[in-house]
Amino acid sequence: MNPRIFREYDIRGVADRDLDDGVVRAIGRAVAARVATTTPGRRPVLAVGRDCRLTSPRMHAALLAGLGETADVIDVGEVPTPVLYFAAHTLPVDGAAMITGSHNPGEDNGLKLLCGTGSLYGDEIMALRRWIEAAPPAGPVIGTVRHHDVVPAYLDAAVAGLRLGPRRPKLVLDAGNGAGGPTALALYRRLGFEVVPLYCEPDGRFPHHHPDPTVAENLAELITTVGVRGAELGLALDGDADRLGAVTGDGRILWGDQLMIILGRAVLAEVPGARFVGEVKCSQAMFDELAAAGGRPEMWKVGHSLIKARMKAIDAALAGEMSGHLFFAHRWFGFDDAIYAGARLLEVLSHGPDTLNDHADRLPPTVATPELRVDCADDRKFAVVAAVTAAMRSRADVVEVIDLDGVRARFADGWGLCRASNTQPALVVRCEAATPARLSAIRTILEAAIAAAVAA
Repeated sequence: MNPRIFREYDIRGVADRDLDDGVVRAIGRAVAARVATTTPGRRPVLAVGRDCRLTSPRMHAALLAGLGETADVIDVGEVPTPVLYFAAHTLPVDGAAMITGSHNPGEDNGLKLLCGTGSLYGDEIMALRRWIEAAPPAGPVIGTVRHHDVVPAYLDAAVAGLRLGPRRPKLVLDAGNGAGGPTALALYRRLGFEVVPLYCEPDGRFPHHHPDPTVAENLAELITTVGVRGAELGLALDGDADRLGAVTGDGRILWGDQLMIILGRAVLAEVPGARFVGEVKCSQAMFDELAAAGGRPEMWKVGHSLIKARMKAIDAALAGEMSGHLFFAHRWFGFDDAIYAGARLLEVLSHGPDTLNDHADRLPPTVATPELRVDCADDRKFAVVAAVTAAMRSRADVVEVIDLDGVRARFADGWGLCRASNTQPALVVRCEAATPARLSAIRTILEAAIAAAVAA
């Protein structure tokens, strides 16, 4: 068993290399045993879902066998991750497991795990690994499996909680052939919007483009289609529909922190003084704008499990990541849900004549890089980040070093971030500054520190 599949907030690897049937069955046994600690005297019940990757059916069968040694299962079928989270919150279950590679390449796959409605992450993931390594051989399957279509209830709940105005702008929806296309298309059309579908048929080969809306090139067809079809906006989902991308009618990409400003302002109109959580890659403008609007924003670590835990701890109404994970606790359940977040953006647009272009025009101008990735082996990336942190602390022109998650070095007129990706063998880099020239200078400083650390 490859120990590197056990990540900070989920389990992930190359499916046919790292997640064979034996490993997946063992993970199922471990998860069921963990959830069983919360249900003394009876078998636990877990909801199970899977995305549309080609390896998901095989892993699904192995996972059910492992869970079935200890637990009963409600199988919700092929669904986007937010629908599995919804099942965990609304069905009579004690935990849940989602088979998904999320936004990773098609050959990857993994599992997102819940005990109750809380994600297993960090030390809990490492405890599963230790349990598997010490566990006795597999036993007989004694649990039951019941199939349940939870999508209609998800759609009903989303529609019931939305508060639409009279306007219905036309949009293009690019689901990237991921698992979220049918559900998102059904929701937006049920809300009365004219939706032009783009790659909304699930296909685990992802034949048209990689399903990750944080990469600008993956949004190229969406931008073109919005223009050709005369739509006001485009929405994009990642492979399991927990990341949202958005583009304006004139082709501008709105990143997660910019969407947080638009959505956060709307939340504050209903809940003055609301609390927000944004991760370390988010623009300083996001924190400043939400505070100026009367909100109480807080910077936190990257990762859907970590963000959800922090939201619950401080009773935040909304959280967001640059990667497009958006978490609504205001009128929703507090998990990352790109389908619902897209509906909330449509709700904002429905209440007045302002287009998404107009909202984008009112965003503060920023000079920033996109989220950049630097290849770095998993067994080296944390050491490299530690070396970059030390280098930033030694600089006289760095006014603050935030080491909450990697290193965010703040200069007088900008900042630079370097952190280890929790999902890929890579470093994540982002910089922001007052001017293009200063942005280039900060990026050069950070990249030089990274290069020196990698070479050491």
